[in-house]
Amino acid sequence: MKQHMADRLFTAVNVSILSIIAAVSLFPLYYVFIVSFTHPDEYFSKGFVLFPETWSLLSYRYILSTKSFINAIGVSGFLATVGTVISLIVTSAFSYTLSRKRLEGRKVLMLMVLLTTLFQPGIIPNYLLVRELGLINSIWSLIVPVLTSGWYVLLMKGFYDSIPDSLEEAATMDGCNEISAWLRVILPLSLPAMAAFGLFYAVAYWNTFFNAILYINNHEKWPLQVLLQNILIDASTASGGSAAMELISEQQIPSETLKMAAVVVATIPILLVYPFLQKHFAKGAMVGSVKE
Repeated sequence: MKQHMADRLFTAVNVSILSIIAAVSLFPLYYVFIVSFTHPDEYFSKGFVLFPETWSLLSYRYILSTKSFINAIGVSGFLATVGTVISLIVTSAFSYTLSRKRLEGRKVLMLMVLLTTLFQPGIIPNYLLVRELGLINSIWSLIVPVLTSGWYVLLMKGFYDSIPDSLEEAATMDGCNEISAWLRVILPLSLPAMAAFGLFYAVAYWNTFFNAILYINNHEKWPLQVLLQNILIDASTASGGSAAMELISEQQIPSETLKMAAVVVATIPILLVYPFLQKHFAKGAMVGSVKE
């Protein structure tokens, strides 16, 4: 009886503590969402709103009508779609090639890939490389330097190692060459892994920030996260930039509601994509961990 009471007390304490932690963690998200839908007049009068009496879409209408915000969404959308597709193709093809034991120089390539996971060249060599490639102020400077990851290549290689060689041999006997065997047989089997890594790449491209700071000087080519950062800082100073000034120069709408609306718009796409990939993501998250 005492043991049962102790277990119930332990469970109640755990639930209480975790509930408090969850509430503290979720409150900022709740506040951002609520303020973004608060009517400007109500926010001007109260300054702090936990639940608006008057809901409004004015902040969303305004930011979605500005050229700088639309440009930033277009750039981030391009990175998250085109960048993700190209990265998946390169990662999948490279990792599949490394998984073939008949590849000459396979061990040397594996060592070179492994070294990239252990050592990073640093900011200056990366910048010099991008400059020599003529990619400064180009959207491709946000894709080419991060086209693939040595860690992702090694993980996906582990997945391809688990695929029996007999499948490729059967495809070859049916008249397929190595490329068509990869496209028709191997890729369909690797959809869970592709979905998992696709989500990783999409989130990384959508959240592109630091590389854009380094390589993009034209504010019209800023991705959404860079513009958002300029909105969230004090845009009344020169540090805010002309693109951010365009968004918060409207006197009838509080800058805080515009900022919160921008944060919500920047967050929603990833939240919408994940449920569609959840089924494959759960399977692909363990890719390469079990080798048959």
